[in-house]
Amino acid sequence: MSESWPNGDSRLALSIVVNVEEGSEMSVARGDKGPEPVDELGVALRRPIRNHGNESNYLYGLKAGAPRVMALLERHAVPATFTAAAMSLEEAPDLARRIASGPHEVCSHGWRWVHQHRFDEAEERDFIRRAAESIERTAGARPRGWLSRYLLTDNTRRLLAEEGFSYHMDDYSDDLPFWDEHHPILIVPYALDSNDMKMWTEPAFTPRDWLEYAIDTFEWLWRESRDEPRMMSLGLHLRIIGRPGRIGYLERFLDHARCREGVWFATRAEIADAWAAAHPRPAGGSAPPP
Repeated sequence: MSESWPNGDSRLALSIVVNVEEGSEMSVARGDKGPEPVDELGVALRRPIRNHGNESNYLYGLKAGAPRVMALLERHAVPATFTAAAMSLEEAPDLARRIASGPHEVCSHGWRWVHQHRFDEAEERDFIRRAAESIERTAGARPRGWLSRYLLTDNTRRLLAEEGFSYHMDDYSDDLPFWDEHHPILIVPYALDSNDMKMWTEPAFTPRDWLEYAIDTFEWLWRESRDEPRMMSLGLHLRIIGRPGRIGYLERFLDHARCREGVWFATRAEIADAWAAAHPRPAGGSAPPP
């Protein structure tokens, strides 16, 4: 690849990823066998009863978190990729319309925010199709990318390619995109270490800790990008970063990144397009490393 991303002088592609999972998490009220186990308080209920407190924690993401996150992105003119569970956008049509009206992209995070690794091929294909069709209705465009709820199957990438998806995010192995070795789909790696989920699952990890880690990550990649292009992923959640005690730390990160030259704020679809244009996939195999 050339020494810059496609807009001329940018060396570091900065990908802001906002996960929209609220409204499609596990709940006895939705017919699930138990409540959502991902709880900010760490209360893992094993009985089939409703966890009303945790459901309200997720609802906060849609009611209060989403307006804060959207307002901040709009104020800073930052495009983001919204990895959205399709049901979540159906439950929040105003949010779906607001995302669609901006410079953002919706990437599929499944039909619901559930694990798909137990699906057989037919079930998984239906899950993928249902998600894509739903997002196209609510957000106005068919999603081009896919992010599972962490676990996937041996069929996932093949099915995504067959269903017209152009990139896949379920990979943490690099700081640049690369082609899948067996299927015509681009892998645009994600990152868990810089994800705001740590502030939910590890209470000792404070917003200040998260900001320091995010800036350290950014600075190192920005320095490396002097020699060759780099990509940074910053994963966010409406119910986490959207809290009043946390949102300001995201603003500080954006202010910091804005002060550096050579930074391209881009959606993952834009990053995928730029990489694919510079590194077309050879027929029958993956592109060689740059």
